[in-house]
Amino acid sequence: MLGALGEAKRSGALVVSVACNSPSRIAALADVAIEVVTGPEFIAGSTRLGAATAQKLVLNMLSTLTMVRLGKTYGNVMIDLQATNEKLVARSRRTVSAVTGADPHAAADALEAAGGSVKGAVLALKTRLSPGDAAKLLEANNGHLRDALRDFDLHG
Repeated sequence: MLGALGEAKRSGALVVSVACNSPSRIAALADVAIEVVTGPEFIAGSTRLGAATAQKLVLNMLSTLTMVRLGKTYGNVMIDLQATNEKLVARSRRTVSAVTGADPHAAADALEAAGGSVKGAVLALKTRLSPGDAAKLLEANNGHLRDALRDFDLHG
């Protein structure tokens, strides 16, 4: 693992380490070192209990924050979803309906008009923009629904 981190650094990648002891050998190679000291395991030798659980929680927090920063959420809802099967199409409809307050039929119509884009459907319903104008406003705001709504409120 140390060799892989060293190679990543040499290639110019941002290196982040997650360790459950401090000081850790991998922290010395990292640009960002996350050390979650969990202490001894409840059952000696079973790192899956405390240390692995702590690492999983850290990774879940990092991935969740990444989704927020990338604009893939709106409030506490994942809004940037690709409806590639029936289950996800149904989830898309429920999401549009829940976020906008639209009835299920209006949500389905808005999704269809927006080419399946949950963000586009939500933006069109909340602003009464055409699907094309909603798509342009989303694009102008790097796909961030919250920013597009703010932009619309300022200039709409």
